Amino acid sequence: MEEEDRIEESSRVRLRGRTFSGGGVNESRWVDGSEVDSESPPLSLFDDNEAKEGYGSLRRRLVKKPKRVDSFDVEAMEIAGAHGLHPKDISTWHTLALAFQTLGVVYGDMGTSPLYVFSDVFSKVKIESEVDILGALSLVMYTIALLPLVKYVFVVLKANDNGEGGTFALYSLICRYAKVNMLPNRQPADEQISSFRLKLPTPELERALSIKETLERRSSLKTLLLLLVLMGTSMVIGDGILTPAISVMSAVSGLQGAVKGFDTTAVVVFSIVILVALFSIQQFGTSKVGFSFAPALALWFFSLGSIGIYNLVKYDITVIKAVNPAYIYFFFKKNSKDAWSALGGCILCITGAEAMFADLGHFSVPAIQIAFTFVVFPCLLLAYMGQAAFLMKYPESSDRIFYDSVPESLFWPVFVIATLAAMIASQAMISATFSCVKQSMALGCFPRMKIIHTSRKLMGQIYIPVINWFLMIMCVVVVSIFRSTTDIANAYGIAEVGVMLVTTTLVTLVMLLIWQTNLFMALCFPLVFGSIELIYFSAVLSKVLEGGWLPLVFASFFLSVMYIWNYGSVLKYQSEVREKISVDFMLELGSTLGTVRTPGIGLLYNELVHGIPSIFGQFLLSLPAIHSTIVFVCIKYVPIPVVPQEERFLFRRVCPKDYHMFRCIARYGYKDIRKEDHHAFEQLLVQSLENFLRKEAQELALESGLQEMDLDSVSVSSRDYSTRDVPDNEELKVPLMLGTRSEEAETSNSEAASAALPSSIMSSEIDPSLEYELSALREAIDSGFTYFLAHGDVRAKKNSFFLKKLVINYLYAFLRRNCRAGAANMSVPHMNILQVGMTYMV
Repeated sequence: MEEEDRIEESSRVRLRGRTFSGGGVNESRWVDGSEVDSESPPLSLFDDNEAKEGYGSLRRRLVKKPKRVDSFDVEAMEIAGAHGLHPKDISTWHTLALAFQTLGVVYGDMGTSPLYVFSDVFSKVKIESEVDILGALSLVMYTIALLPLVKYVFVVLKANDNGEGGTFALYSLICRYAKVNMLPNRQPADEQISSFRLKLPTPELERALSIKETLERRSSLKTLLLLLVLMGTSMVIGDGILTPAISVMSAVSGLQGAVKGFDTTAVVVFSIVILVALFSIQQFGTSKVGFSFAPALALWFFSLGSIGIYNLVKYDITVIKAVNPAYIYFFFKKNSKDAWSALGGCILCITGAEAMFADLGHFSVPAIQIAFTFVVFPCLLLAYMGQAAFLMKYPESSDRIFYDSVPESLFWPVFVIATLAAMIASQAMISATFSCVKQSMALGCFPRMKIIHTSRKLMGQIYIPVINWFLMIMCVVVVSIFRSTTDIANAYGIAEVGVMLVTTTLVTLVMLLIWQTNLFMALCFPLVFGSIELIYFSAVLSKVLEGGWLPLVFASFFLSVMYIWNYGSVLKYQSEVREKISVDFMLELGSTLGTVRTPGIGLLYNELVHGIPSIFGQFLLSLPAIHSTIVFVCIKYVPIPVVPQEERFLFRRVCPKDYHMFRCIARYGYKDIRKEDHHAFEQLLVQSLENFLRKEAQELALESGLQEMDLDSVSVSSRDYSTRDVPDNEELKVPLMLGTRSEEAETSNSEAASAALPSSIMSSEIDPSLEYELSALREAIDSGFTYFLAHGDVRAKKNSFFLKKLVINYLYAFLRRNCRAGAANMSVPHMNILQVGMTYMV
């Protein structure tokens, strides 16, 4: 057995001004709660020692009964009401409006693909007969029909996580049904959040249970699943680099034939200027992406369809016979290896297909389905058929097929629209990258960075400066080095198909584990679509030396960063769990904690949801006195998109009453945004704590009075707090995101509670212990708040492997030193902050 890890106590005690004085400032700034130093424990922190006892019936085996909490804890486990996420407006007009908006956000990337698909395909295959043109057209048509239309529109969009899509959404959905993340901070109360909405498999199907238990039992499968998700996320970030580069450069290249002397160097320079401008305006936000960009893209799709019809009628309408898939066979028979190589260009016709799923949270499934089925799909088919018809008469124009096929009188209007469409497509991918990084940070898989919220109304619109400038630099480098859309296309294909393969794998797991689809149908999904994607993947991998290495480098870099951060955070959290202070030791210290208790409230931010963090011992050793009321605050992210407002907080008592120590757990989903100032946080936390004390007293009195129930948990819900003192324009500053409730509901609940309790315990005046605690709390409030921030470092043991020392002592340490620190993210005066550091040996 491995010996217990040692803790090297650090003498670093940083006092910032007066630590026990209340103080405050009038100014406040927005703070993202995901950036607080007590970051959420990472997703790969699994409990591999879970008991393997029998569960009884199949249904009981799938959802275990919550365990009793410790006798000294009063767990807030009752979640008030079943408050599901509000469904999207299902009116027809609203759905059509959303479908219109999707054109500007979701389909910009796919809509600009006609700029470069055929030029890339026919750079590998020379046009010698109509078989080459019809075969390539047939490939494009069936690729669009099978992957975006059949796979995403009719299957993948249904695998959403409470309306959210994307790689992490699929992962969180799987994590709720099979405890593949088994975080030590997961509590039975989390499963009672209404948005968890666990749908139990039917008792007749043992297959889902077998898969579930296999995933939970084997840590190697958990790690493999996490790596798969991180790889998909890394490739999405890589798309954020390649999409602006290829879209803008393809649009600008149209000037080469229209303006004399406009050579490749001019294309590169002009593209770089547009890219720098595009990334420079990100800091102003994208609050008008929807209706502002949708008209431009609608005009673009109208142009594609109209020009396509014009070319079909004018040049060769017989290309419609490419709907016969036999031309695909003739194409491969004639060109063999070159045809296989051309698949790398053909896959570009569905670039951005993943955005239909990733951007689902901003719209709805019907809206995305309607927009693609009735607008995007037919317009793209007409565009490609029109280009094919033009090539039947002018096969030498394959290099500039898009602009050559545009009627001369419409060249400049189409060029302007194409450039605008390329910028919009880039904008959508940049915003998606920001959201992806934010989700990764919330789930403990990416170093903390500064997040700026660019809209008070649209909470999902964010701006991450570091990521933005990194993307800009990489885009400029890519355009400067490759200088050709063909080489960039080789790189783009690998990233696109890689993300699709990850989605296919995760959706297959959802089918088997959650949907419990018929086994034959569930296996047909990866066999059909997975086989198609693997064929495309093999084709784009053959271009590794011709630009395909670029997304592999990007993906490897981001995967390494994410996994190193996750791995180091896992070890750090495990060390804190092992080294937490025992309750027996606290009881030996007594209610004075072996020091002097002075009036005031100390808020100690930490990551533990159970037990007392060891860093608290450092505060006791380092400080001459400690506050009369201590609250351990834990910011915890649960694997759901959004935690309903009224189910945000859990409260628990730590140690006996005379210790005046509590735990406050704030639960957030990976899509939740925390914007608050410390004044609102303090006020609402005190209200929550007072309500907790009153409910606790009522429950204990009821228990002793009735002697029929064993109530060891009480519910603290932010729904019980009045919002009368919160101005409308300050709503976002309330950390608990207060729910609203009618006065009638409050009255009825109050009457129901009164009827349930004996008259002898209805008044708090009869309970002297409650009055004493409330008076002590008010005295502490008057003395002010102090924020205790725990700064824990991790170092590898001397006898550790070299690789572990390299990762922990250098790489992970470098990331921690350069990521966003907790004190920098809290809108708290420095005079109210105190930090103590510890070093854990792992």
